[in-house]
Amino acid sequence: MRIGLDPEEQSFRADVRAFLEGYRNLNGFFHQDERWPEVKGFYRALGERGWLSLTWPERWGGLGLGPVHEFILWDEAAYARAARPPLSAGIVAKTILRHGTDAQKQRWLPGIRSGELHFSLGYSEPQAGSDLAAVRTRAERSDDDYRVTGEKCWTSYAQDSDYLWLLCRTGAPDSRSAGLSLMILDLRADGVTVSPLPTLDDAQLNEIHLDGTRVPAEQRIGAENEAWKIVAEALADERHVQFPPRRLRRDLEDVIEWTRAAGLDRDATVRRGLADLAVEVLEVETHAMRVLAAVQQGRAGAVEAAANKVAGTVLCQKIARAAVEWGGPAAIVRGEPLEFLWRQSLWETIGGGTSEIMRGVVARQGLGLGGRR
Repeated sequence: MRIGLDPEEQSFRADVRAFLEGYRNLNGFFHQDERWPEVKGFYRALGERGWLSLTWPERWGGLGLGPVHEFILWDEAAYARAARPPLSAGIVAKTILRHGTDAQKQRWLPGIRSGELHFSLGYSEPQAGSDLAAVRTRAERSDDDYRVTGEKCWTSYAQDSDYLWLLCRTGAPDSRSAGLSLMILDLRADGVTVSPLPTLDDAQLNEIHLDGTRVPAEQRIGAENEAWKIVAEALADERHVQFPPRRLRRDLEDVIEWTRAAGLDRDATVRRGLADLAVEVLEVETHAMRVLAAVQQGRAGAVEAAANKVAGTVLCQKIARAAVEWGGPAAIVRGEPLEFLWRQSLWETIGGGTSEIMRGVVARQGLGLGGRR
């Protein structure tokens, strides 16, 4: 595993940091819901530089670079609190590049590359959160269309997105993973109802009701009933940018600054605690490098990614909780940055796969535990 960046990658990181200076106050990483016009402008600015299509083939308007550049971009964006990676330029575009027709690439990729088209992920349902093979949302073929009926939930940013990257059932009700298809559904189409689900950090998830919503068959990506493998590949594509470690370094720096301002940094217990947290940040950065190495080598990296997700999101909560433990009421005043950090950290262990599921991946696939008796 290579630790560190070569000179060209270091130069790219310097370019990214200089670019992000203009977005120092964006804070779309935590507050995209309320800052969407500004965040969308940020994505357009990235598109103008070609940074939304860093790893795409040059034939389709990309720069043809490797995953290290993509990791650098979103790691630095997380540290700057600018924004999270858009689903459109990641999972959606890379899946279309791999499994879409030339007509689909010509239709969807330009708007994604420019930062104009945005997608939400339509996977989870009330009865199919971590178990996506249990998806019930139904798509019935009728001539050149599908009619989609069902419910999706816990969907981020659907109130602002243009399309839903929809996982739905086209096979028999009991077909599990063998009967799923992937489609692009217009969130402004008839039969779509988006309802807010408020979250603890004052953001918004959504539930989406689909009542016979029309999806043209030409907006199905890949073959009918063949989505399971496609979805797995797409998740592997994005593992190196899903949980950027410099977000944690920024969290810790914010806590350190707060302890100094509160005069707590002279307390030996606080100083030891900060030192322990700093070591754990380094550990998570190493986990992230293992994920990046797997992606560079063309491996799925499911175990590395699961371990990184658990380590990073647990540490996210530990950093925020430390300020509460040391500062007491002063750290939990509503509206204070560290009070928000604590509330926000609580859902990080759920989004992108719960810690329990991630630990199961490590146990079964990494350690060979939990096999059938």
